[in-house]
Amino acid sequence: MWPWTWDRQLPVSEMPLPQKKRWESMAKGLVLGALFTSFLLLLYSYAVPPLHTGLASATPEGTAPCSPAPGEPETVTPANGSAAGCQPRRDIVFMKTHKTASSTLLNILFRFGQKHGLKFAFPNGRNDFDYPAFFARSLVQDYRPGACFNIICNHMRFHYEEVRGLVPPNATFITVLRDPARLFESSFHYFGSVVPFTWKLSSQDKLAEFLQDPDRYYDPNGYNAHYLRNLLFFDLGYDSGLDPGSPQVQEHILEVERRFHLVLLQEYFDESLVLLKDLLCWELEDVLYFKLNARRDPAGPRLSGELYRRATAWNVLDARLYRHFNASFWRKVEAFGRERMAREVAALRRANERMRRICIDGGRAVDAAAIQDSAMQPWQPLGAKSILGYNLKKSIGRRHAQLCRRMLTPEIQYLMDLGVNLWVTKLWKFIRDFLQW
Repeated sequence: MWPWTWDRQLPVSEMPLPQKKRWESMAKGLVLGALFTSFLLLLYSYAVPPLHTGLASATPEGTAPCSPAPGEPETVTPANGSAAGCQPRRDIVFMKTHKTASSTLLNILFRFGQKHGLKFAFPNGRNDFDYPAFFARSLVQDYRPGACFNIICNHMRFHYEEVRGLVPPNATFITVLRDPARLFESSFHYFGSVVPFTWKLSSQDKLAEFLQDPDRYYDPNGYNAHYLRNLLFFDLGYDSGLDPGSPQVQEHILEVERRFHLVLLQEYFDESLVLLKDLLCWELEDVLYFKLNARRDPAGPRLSGELYRRATAWNVLDARLYRHFNASFWRKVEAFGRERMAREVAALRRANERMRRICIDGGRAVDAAAIQDSAMQPWQPLGAKSILGYNLKKSIGRRHAQLCRRMLTPEIQYLMDLGVNLWVTKLWKFIRDFLQW
């Protein structure tokens, strides 16, 4: 007989009870872990659609009642704000670009639509229209062929014909741009962790390392690569990898000019809102705002000098787009009147300051950890708590209580308040919270 020793490996069936239970527990954990990982991959493949370089198929139906008649040319309705007795415009398409103060403008549109009982075209299950896939009418919550809407304003990859079919012919189209180097910096910090080719960057300043030789790291076919080159061009529905020398670049820029009644600039946000108020014939209260979804100031220096030039060159298509609309923006300001613009900007800032004193506890934005009410907690990027939010004052008079809360409510919570089905977003948040991502 071979002497008994604990060094000898026993079959599981012959193991002492405590050791057997431990092995069974480990086996169950592995099985559950594999099932949970498979579930996450399946969910993510559903929630984040594949990136297509070509246009998505149009919704299979005839021309909807909201569409312009076949063959009707695109028209740009002139601004009506300066005309006597103008009527407020209520049919609006906001092409929500990324990292351009667009969440602040979204809040303005949510409030206006809610105040006037307007009909929004909302996404179904998520807070965007299956971005980065192209927009299609079938993505709208509770969509039925022929449905007509007043406001479309959530993130999408723009598909003009599909959007055009959801709103009346006289709808106002607007969007917002930002200096491409600054946008790239913001996008890199916000989305970089979900762009796998950035994981190869090893230095403490990953942005600077990337800009020293972007072609070394950038993979145009990589997952989420669109976030890190010519993001404005991509959001507007164009090929962000176009050769800068291609005549298509200028053709696309002129197409944007034909289709959009106003292109706002993030760097001149107050002036942009004054032009928007005039275009839409709205009241000053309609365009009051607090800065939402803003990133905490980075610890290190912002892009400057050579890195700024490199970031601009890397996003050359966006740079050409921005230069074009920066020039047209100031022509609109000249037509509006410089002195009049200065007066109206000053009035807007005074009104915003008054609301800040009325609404915001402490009078300023705070880090996520300092936000007391979960209803005021903004969505955070993966692996960071860099987005600031607000605390609502405890005692606000009845006259301003509703307006204050609406002005401070982040996008996800406001969408839920408006009755949007966000089951994918909420499930993803639950998983992130559980895994502490």
